[in-house]
Amino acid sequence: MGCEAGLAMSLAAGFHDLWPTPLGIHQFDDADQVNPVLARALGALRLAQCSARGVSFDAPFFASDDDLLRRLQLPEGQRLFKFFVESLRDTVTRANAQAWGPGRRAMQIAIEGMWFQCSRAGAFHDVHTHGNCSWSGVYIVQIDETSVREAHPTYGVGNGITRFIGPAFGRLGGAHIDLGNAYLQPPHCDVAPRPGILTVFPAWLAHQAMPYEGASDRIIISFNASIHASHGSDRLHAFGAT
Repeated sequence: MGCEAGLAMSLAAGFHDLWPTPLGIHQFDDADQVNPVLARALGALRLAQCSARGVSFDAPFFASDDDLLRRLQLPEGQRLFKFFVESLRDTVTRANAQAWGPGRRAMQIAIEGMWFQCSRAGAFHDVHTHGNCSWSGVYIVQIDETSVREAHPTYGVGNGITRFIGPAFGRLGGAHIDLGNAYLQPPHCDVAPRPGILTVFPAWLAHQAMPYEGASDRIIISFNASIHASHGSDRLHAFGAT
């Protein structure tokens, strides 16, 4: 079996905090103007797709087809998509700064799929990951104002949050826990949903949308993306013997 020569690090004496999980959280400055327009447009798309599928518009959960990039041709949609690409570029560059080394910043960003989801009445999206891509994102279009959302008598501050489950979670099932491995805690982190917030995360990172109930539907836009070199091969290292 081969390995990629030069990819592994030779560690010096000292403390090393290895294998981080990169996550980028970005605020869309034009959200106040753009999101209400998007919410109305997405409502129309939802109505059309529910009619085509023969399902009720009033169901607590709806997930659209993944061709939103093509369907949403409004100027407001194009402004949002530009923000997605810029945020992806920033997060991916920061995450790969050491792996890429100096001088490698040009990239091609391919949006492999984009869709929207609407939830209410306690609907949720269970734990999952995304395939056939390296990065994913979730953008909050609409949700109850924070103080109202967090006042829910059952869900509280967890009402409608996005929860990311760290790689260590699988190591904690039935495992011994003491002060020595407290660094594995907490095994998850939550991102509070506010309109205009985009979270960019590795597609392999397990996550879930927690149950949501509110006066306004929780509307999100999600996407998958792959990143390639602008010119030539994506390969960074030569292959060699182990």
